[in-house]
Amino acid sequence: METGSPDNTQTTGDEPVWTGLPPRLLTMRRLLLVVWLGLLAVALGLLLGLLVGPAWAAFAVLPLALMAWGWVLLGRNWASWRYAERADDLLISRGVLWQEETVVPYGRMQLVEVTSGPVERHFRLASVQLHTAAAATDATIPGLDPAEAERLRDRLTELGEARSAGL
Repeated sequence: METGSPDNTQTTGDEPVWTGLPPRLLTMRRLLLVVWLGLLAVALGLLLGLLVGPAWAAFAVLPLALMAWGWVLLGRNWASWRYAERADDLLISRGVLWQEETVVPYGRMQLVEVTSGPVERHFRLASVQLHTAAAATDATIPGLDPAEAERLRDRLTELGEARSAGL
C-alpha cells in the first residue's frame, strides 16, 4: 500500500473523487529521514566511542531503529493524504491514527498560495496553502506536482471569486 499512490475513488452521486499525493513526496521525506538520522547515528557512534568507550558506540543503533520506524510511519502518513474538488468546496483528508478532514468552501477563500522550498524544488514538488476568513479552516496540500499546484491555485481562485461575488 505504501509504494503506490492512493487510489482515486470515483463514484456516482455526491461522493467526492479523491486525488492522492505524488510518490516523489514520500521519496523526499524518506531521504531527509535517512540523511538526518544517519548523520546523528554516525556522530553519536563517534562521540560515544571516542569519549566514553567503544562499547558505548553501540547506542548509535538507536537512531537507526528510529529511522526504520520513521520509514514505515512516513509511508502510512503519505498514503493517508488526499484531496477532492467538489462543486462548492475543497475537501482535504489526512491522518492515520487521528483522521482529519478539512472542508474549505470556495466562497470563503481569501488567498491561495503555491510555495516550494529548495528541497521541494529539487524533487519537483510544490505546496498549496489556502487562507480563509476563519483561521480554523486554513489548509495546506503538500507535495504536489508544480503544474498541478498551479492548476489547483488558478481553479480555486477562480471558483473563490465566483462564489464570493454573491456574498
